[in-house]
Amino acid sequence: MVGSSAAYAIALRGDANELVLVDIRREAAQAHAEDILHATPFASPVRVEAGDYPALRGANAVILACGAAQKPGESRLELLERNARVFAQAVPQVRRAAPDAILLIASNPVDIMTELVQRWAGLPEGRVIGSGTILDTARFRALLGEQLGVSPQSVHAYVLGEHGDSEVLSWSSARVGGIPLEAFAQQRGRLITGEVRARIDEGVRRAAYRIIQGKGATYYGIGGGLARIIRAIRDNELAVITLSAPNRTLEDAPRVCFSLPRIVGRAGVIGALRPALSVEEEAALRRSAEILRGAVARLDNV
Repeated sequence: MVGSSAAYAIALRGDANELVLVDIRREAAQAHAEDILHATPFASPVRVEAGDYPALRGANAVILACGAAQKPGESRLELLERNARVFAQAVPQVRRAAPDAILLIASNPVDIMTELVQRWAGLPEGRVIGSGTILDTARFRALLGEQLGVSPQSVHAYVLGEHGDSEVLSWSSARVGGIPLEAFAQQRGRLITGEVRARIDEGVRRAAYRIIQGKGATYYGIGGGLARIIRAIRDNELAVITLSAPNRTLEDAPRVCFSLPRIVGRAGVIGALRPALSVEEEAALRRSAEILRGAVARLDNV
């Protein structure tokens, strides 16, 4: 559902000229491709088809959304071994079919899957990208926008670190219309109290668990996020998006994959930014990276 939702969003937004859906269940890929194709007269002229791995030949980017779904009550880290086995089979076939493609990882636990694909694919850093906290950041901005009575597009706030339970909401660097969050909230008469922070933190951090409990999986939000990344690559936007890639920016944090604001264009991730964080946020980000390092260490023999 993540892959098909991403394809649907890409088709509606016109973010690609051609889409190929590959699935171990060929009939499911064919059905999704046909259904999405029927929406293109209402949107953009995009070719949509199903195929096997060789059909990916010539692709500029490949979204890897394969693997098992997260179960109700299951943490993303608990998915590790199951999805690592799936990726160990899929990545070599994708690389043979599309050796020059940027690989965009969407499957959970996304930071660790990104780390493993980086090892297995043999691609330069920056050409293996995890969707990371792009969705968590969107949730953060949406909830802040609701609290402040403004469009989330006017909110610049980031979620950093693991896409998971240890993620870090960067309150200290949040801006609205270029104005620091607290100052903006005072001007609007909608103060960001401790209670408001706790409610928004819960809304961001636990969103996936609530959605999975209610309908079995999350896919529309991340599908839209993946389409956004594909457009940034296609149009060489050099957009700043919170994505997962190897850490080369924070010297005091492990060299594992986690999310920072990263600059994305046709070559993939070409740089990362070090956001201004409070002492508490800096410590939380290091803890998040350490959790990921420990999880990766358990998979060294995969």
